[in-house]
Amino acid sequence: MAKRGTKATRKFAASGQLTKKIQARRKHQQIQRNVHKKKGAKANKGRPERVAHVDRESEEDEQNKASSTKKSLKGMSVDDFLGASFMEDEVEESGGEGSDFSDNDEHDDDLHDHDDASFASVDELEDEGETHMLELSKLAEKDPEFYKYLQDHDRELLEFSMDVVNDDDHVDDTDDAGESDGDQLPTLTENILRTWQKSLLETRSLRALRKLLVAFRSAVFMNEDDKVLAWTIDSPTVYDKLVRTALRYTPVVLDHHVPTKLCQTDVFIHHLLTRRRSKAPTQTQKLKTLQKLIVSFFHNIIHITSQLSDPELLKLAITESAKVLPYVTSSRKTVKRYLKACLDLWSTADDSVRMVTILAIHKLASAPDESILDLVLKSTYQTLVKSSKNTNSHSLPSITFMKNSASEIFCLNQQATYQHAFGFIRQLAIHLRSSMKLKTKDSYKQVYNWQYVHAVDFWSLVLARACENQGGADDRKKEGLQLLIYPLVQVATGAITLTSTKSKASTLRPLDFETNLRAPQQYVKTRVYAENVAQEAAFLITEWLSVRVVHASIAFPDLVVPIVASLRRALKTAHGGPKVSGTTKALVERIEESARWIAQRRAGVTFAPANTDAVGVWEGEVQLEDAPLFKYARVLRKTRERQRKLVEKARSGEDEMVEE
Repeated sequence: MAKRGTKATRKFAASGQLTKKIQARRKHQQIQRNVHKKKGAKANKGRPERVAHVDRESEEDEQNKASSTKKSLKGMSVDDFLGASFMEDEVEESGGEGSDFSDNDEHDDDLHDHDDASFASVDELEDEGETHMLELSKLAEKDPEFYKYLQDHDRELLEFSMDVVNDDDHVDDTDDAGESDGDQLPTLTENILRTWQKSLLETRSLRALRKLLVAFRSAVFMNEDDKVLAWTIDSPTVYDKLVRTALRYTPVVLDHHVPTKLCQTDVFIHHLLTRRRSKAPTQTQKLKTLQKLIVSFFHNIIHITSQLSDPELLKLAITESAKVLPYVTSSRKTVKRYLKACLDLWSTADDSVRMVTILAIHKLASAPDESILDLVLKSTYQTLVKSSKNTNSHSLPSITFMKNSASEIFCLNQQATYQHAFGFIRQLAIHLRSSMKLKTKDSYKQVYNWQYVHAVDFWSLVLARACENQGGADDRKKEGLQLLIYPLVQVATGAITLTSTKSKASTLRPLDFETNLRAPQQYVKTRVYAENVAQEAAFLITEWLSVRVVHASIAFPDLVVPIVASLRRALKTAHGGPKVSGTTKALVERIEESARWIAQRRAGVTFAPANTDAVGVWEGEVQLEDAPLFKYARVLRKTRERQRKLVEKARSGEDEMVEE
């Protein structure tokens, strides 16, 4: 052993890195001594007056900071809210009152200055290799995704020999295989990387993990001159292999040495997955030693996401980083940086990357610390509002995806969502009230803009999804969000009736409501515009009335009485031409036919309305496919879909004529 150590030391000294490592370790040791002294001073009740004075100043600074944050939020204008311009400032701040994050962020930046020196203590945790030898069958059962990756890319690693386990000579020799001349850094080769992979797979070696992550940091910062790196990477193939190995292997090794805890909850994410809370592993000496290594690795992933252009690598980085989230949720700075990186990808990346990113945000929002959920909800909504400022035919599908996926996150915890929804809907109401009072061109712009329209639409999605009729005890939990339906409807109807027009004859083609925020001047007060509005309103009313929870209701004939009365009254005062009258009459006829259809089926019931169980059974047996209004809604959907395809073909330059 002594001879081998001397050989390794000789090679290391020849590389020119020995002096740098000694200096870096001394610097790290000094930092540790200062931290221990500070902890000892706090524990000493009879501490000197100077230390107490410093502590009081720190407390005053924190109080002043919290106070200034509250004042800035309180005095924020509605324009700032819709523009989401304050998001960048909040991401850099440290967190307000009630945060459960730890204050161990002060050394995060130091990790990038002396990675290899700070993580030297990880080697002391190395156990005997044979104690961590896992059967490949168990690996396939425990982590099938990782096992499949090995089969596809590194099949030879699955065919290793038991005689080469824990070959320290081989590891030490290959680590320095990239001989360096003078002060040049050693060059990473595929053979060195393959040796690390073998040690990680066979023995879950923490020593190999440390060396792998130090090399990964060299790959992340290889184009930055102000970083002290440990390796030179000349081959694109080695770079790609190194990044994929670090991302794939690290969660597996960490889960072996410091496994996380998963607990199933009764919260369901609509259409995606069942929510599972990932708890941080139990605090042990091994975890404390690995903590800096893990946080540094996580920061490196965040940094490399801004450099990667390959969608597959981006998906891999986000997917694997989500597995490491339970280890870093105690660091507020790390969580904020990761959330910001995910939200940037969620709003700008390819569809496949955005889907993976929203799942990672889901996992972050499911953390046991509720302050993380508050941060995710606020930041997600602000990113959505900011991204919806410019809406056109190309960006509309992206914004629609963002609204649908964000509404899933807001349904995770409806108690936390209520606080945010109440505040943001109130901001929309303030906008509307200001426009109704001033009645100027500029005041109307506060309401008639894409951000306001998408905000109203987003909250309608959230409330509709949260208040779906699932029966049982869930209804009582959703009562809070149900209280927000009325104010949101008032805001929406107020925005609709903010201005009014009368129609006149015109030969213009129909206006596309999906991509036009306001009608061009030539459409104002024209019959074409009035006909478009009538068709759009009829479609929306039909869509709502044909939903099962409404149409299959035993009270449907009574529910539609005021709707039919309002539509008949509108027919008498309408001035939009025969098409407007015809669309309205057709809608009234279908509603009345469906009302009679439901009335005939409920005529023979023997139970009272108070018998909710019997009512629920009756409504569940209703076959809506035969209802007149349901058939009418299906025809309208097909017509709109056909027109939408024609419009898309016309936009793409194909020789297609759009029907007038």
